[in-house]
Amino acid sequence: MQGKPENFAIQHPIIERMEAPNMTLNKDKQVVVEDEQIQLIRLKRLTTIGQVLVGILFVALWEILTKFGIIDSYYWSSPSTIVQTTYVSFTEGTLLQDLIYTSGATIIGFAAGTFLGSILGLSFWWSSLYSNIAEPYLIAFNAIPKLALAPVLVIMFGIGFFSKVILAFLMVVIVTAIAAYSGVKAVDKDLEKLLFSLGARRMQVFKKVVVPSAMPWIVSSLKINIALALAGAIVGEFISSRQGVGRMILYAGQVMDIDLVWVGVVVLSVLAIIMYVATVWLEKWLLKGRSVEE
Repeated sequence: MQGKPENFAIQHPIIERMEAPNMTLNKDKQVVVEDEQIQLIRLKRLTTIGQVLVGILFVALWEILTKFGIIDSYYWSSPSTIVQTTYVSFTEGTLLQDLIYTSGATIIGFAAGTFLGSILGLSFWWSSLYSNIAEPYLIAFNAIPKLALAPVLVIMFGIGFFSKVILAFLMVVIVTAIAAYSGVKAVDKDLEKLLFSLGARRMQVFKKVVVPSAMPWIVSSLKINIALALAGAIVGEFISSRQGVGRMILYAGQVMDIDLVWVGVVVLSVLAIIMYVATVWLEKWLLKGRSVEE
């Protein structure tokens, strides 16, 4: 054993596999090292298959339980009825226009809130006095339930599109500012001192160090922000609106059209998933090459 240490891994494959999870045994019981990229692709494929299967199982179980009367179809509707009602709403109703209205208010409020919130949070780096004075007010404003102010905002800005954008904006801007400020506070102070000692200007340090260091903090808030923006737009439509999926759900509830209520719920769920996937793509794009640089 001592004379042939190089054969130890082959003679003890179990120990080798425990130490290196990306190693497997082929049919000849030889250690085979799997590429990490192949493992990630396999994991992604299995995850996608699992998610699709769980979704199909859920929908099928829902349909079966309502068909056999195990759960009341009046309150819970059924997937087949929801699909039929959705088709009618798209072709004969105003579902497409309502969806565009809600999506537009959400996206504009999300983009504006994320951009201005990032600027606000990053601005705290420039002055410790300014950041110390503003921080408690930022936290206090974040604690205010913005949705409770929805009736006031609708009265101030009207029942049109702009009030929904304002609500979505307010739901996002403070969260993003706090995330950006957290990134600013996490900047390496020693690196700043080193750059200043080498003659770097404040704007150079801000662009080359502060913004890149805070970017992961800002990006990490995107997934939360898109959901908050959608909630703000929907609540604004609940308060008062002529269009939007929220208005459609409110109207359907008033006339006791439960199937149409479920159509609105399902459409909003699909919309939220699409926006979430879009923010994941945006996150990858914003952080592209960061792992390589690090």
